[in-house]
Amino acid sequence: MFASRNLARFALPAALALTCLLGWAFKAHCLNHGGWPGAVQYSSGCYSDAVPFWTARHLDQGAIPYFQTPMEYPVLTGAAIWVEAMLAHATGIHPTAWNFLLWVSIGNALLAFALLWMFRRMGMPQRRLWCWAAAPPLILYLGHNWDLIAVTLAVGAMLLARRDRIVGAAALAALGTAAKLFPVLLLPLLGLQALFGDPDARFARRVGKAALLSAAAIGAWALVNLPVALLAFENWSEFYRFSGVRAGTSASIWEILHVQGVWRSGIAARNLASATAFLAGAIAILAIGWRTRRTRLWLVFPPVLCWFLLTNKVYSPQFDLWIYPMLLIAAPRLWPVALFVLGDIAAYFTEFWSFARMAGAWPAAMPVHIAWAAALRGAAMLWLIADMLRFPPPIWLTKAEAGD
Repeated sequence: MFASRNLARFALPAALALTCLLGWAFKAHCLNHGGWPGAVQYSSGCYSDAVPFWTARHLDQGAIPYFQTPMEYPVLTGAAIWVEAMLAHATGIHPTAWNFLLWVSIGNALLAFALLWMFRRMGMPQRRLWCWAAAPPLILYLGHNWDLIAVTLAVGAMLLARRDRIVGAAALAALGTAAKLFPVLLLPLLGLQALFGDPDARFARRVGKAALLSAAAIGAWALVNLPVALLAFENWSEFYRFSGVRAGTSASIWEILHVQGVWRSGIAARNLASATAFLAGAIAILAIGWRTRRTRLWLVFPPVLCWFLLTNKVYSPQFDLWIYPMLLIAAPRLWPVALFVLGDIAAYFTEFWSFARMAGAWPAAMPVHIAWAAALRGAAMLWLIADMLRFPPPIWLTKAEAGD
């Protein structure tokens, strides 16, 4: 029995290591002398943001993000990019994008192990731990870009909130926002919980807790952002300006409606429609969750994040990595999570195969194929939103152990 327990203890990390290795191989297998031959990055799906970043942002020349080169990512992500680029230079005689991609994958693999550790701390059952250790999204996105930084910080914030340490949770969520914007959605939920989660507490105490939470969030965000913003404002603000002027991506609902001729729209119209749809849906989700989750409003974060992705004008393939760990944590049932993964895989390859078609390569997907894949993924996400609001939350989210 002791041997089998030890085997089970090491099987999950071993499986996760294998998954990360497959993720590295999936992105690196088609690199040729640091670049892609032809359109193979689209036809095989091995595209990674790290490869064009290596030269386009002058990382191959040792440029420092924000101070010497613009960067369309928030500061914590830019810092990780710089560290990984320096490691590529330090460990390669003639470093190329291949070396950089290797360090990006190693950094994300470490974050994947940190997430596994947090899932275990939560007391998640073995089946869900295996869903992470052998996660198809990890294979697709481990070497894709740097979004796992924000994902890890957001999950860490949920772990703290689960233990009723919402001030620390707000600080971690704010740091996540300094890596990618989506953890900001957790902050108002934590603020509302501080104000209204414990109606028996004195009003002044609740206001004080909300003020402390706000100060922790603003302070954590400012700590990493202000030095860069003050010294290199133009490049620091690139991320926020870039987000505002983007037209959208091919798998977003607004682009699909546009391409299919249902609703033709420009950037301003999409910004307004996206914001309106998100706010209306988020308020409805909060109103429904308020009745049963008032003392743990942070539990509404995963369904709100799902709705954000569905209504956003940009839905890049790797955004699925934002929500997949949240679904393993919060989804009452795994069947709709499996459907989401199928939709994710379908959307990933149809998007890249559409780029292959534009480059004259094969396989060649049409916009209607992207629409069908996005519809499958969207249906799974709507199912999951309904499940997370209709059923009680999983027991590991509502019962923090004393030693946790």
